[in-house]
Amino acid sequence: MPNAAPSSPPAGGLSDGKALTDTRGRSVSYLRLSVTDRCNLRCLYCDSRMRQWLSHDEVLRYEEFLDIMGLGVKLGIGKVRLTGGEPFARRGFMEFVEAARARFPQIDLRLTTNATLLAPFAPRLAAAGVARINISLDTLNPATFARVTGQDQYHEVRRGIDACLAAGLRVKLNAVAMRGVNDGELAGFLGLARDLPIDVRFIEYMPMGGSEWKPEQVWRATDILSEAKALAELVPLERVSGGPDDSGPAQMYAIKGGAGRFGLITPLSNHFCGTCNRLRITSGGVLRTCLFSDRVYRLRGALRHPKLGLPAVERILRLASKVKPLGFELLAARRAGQGVCGTAMSAIGG
Repeated sequence: MPNAAPSSPPAGGLSDGKALTDTRGRSVSYLRLSVTDRCNLRCLYCDSRMRQWLSHDEVLRYEEFLDIMGLGVKLGIGKVRLTGGEPFARRGFMEFVEAARARFPQIDLRLTTNATLLAPFAPRLAAAGVARINISLDTLNPATFARVTGQDQYHEVRRGIDACLAAGLRVKLNAVAMRGVNDGELAGFLGLARDLPIDVRFIEYMPMGGSEWKPEQVWRATDILSEAKALAELVPLERVSGGPDDSGPAQMYAIKGGAGRFGLITPLSNHFCGTCNRLRITSGGVLRTCLFSDRVYRLRGALRHPKLGLPAVERILRLASKVKPLGFELLAARRAGQGVCGTAMSAIGG
């Protein structure tokens, strides 16, 4: 497997099996792993246009990610999402997915991608048991797509969506809701969810550091829902927690007469911090316990140290999880017009 290194046996004292919990009683069961910071798009809200990429040695090897996943299983992690950057931009990513599935068949393994490189891999993803794919798509207009992403690859994304559906994969489309960008496309997205068995979810535009975020660009979920109800008959669905149909932070709606569903994710107007169950580990081996916080915990050095390794990583995970913050408090404390954290979304992994 490319970029993989032999894994050393874990040192003694690894994991007592207790789940990761914080002082507010939240337990971690969901891990997001960013396998690369590189992306072939330059989305305006990701701020990946001016970034300096990590060097080869700074990026975790695939085998190191597998070791972290194994530790996560022992600590109660049941769901792992692989992200980027764009994960397929990293050589050998499909082989890594297959290796992860073979080693951890019990994990609910999912993937987030911009889908520009996805289509050829859809059958292999389905064969590997990756049943759910999140695809970032903010517009159904090719010209707007090029303006938002810096690349004319809209039709490649649509080809990726079609390939996933043909392979039997469940598809979720995530659109960042931006006034002046895609607020005139709600009917089109609802039509897509009506015609195809996909979930279309609008995410409130978050003030991440370094991006071109402006308060007037925020298209609030309440406004989106009001407009959506005028375009389709929506039936609110009960939130599902855990299992393959976990709705996560989204409030989902069935569309009467439709094959798919519509959803809203509301980090600004109706936070879900009290039930947050996730951790993020970046491609450079940096742990982030909250998307809105720049407090990070560096795992790579401990992971690669011959006398520390996974037991030290576990200790860091436990200590960091215990003081996991509430993101809405960080959001409320920011100065007007400023990002919540100073790190670009592309470097965090979404």
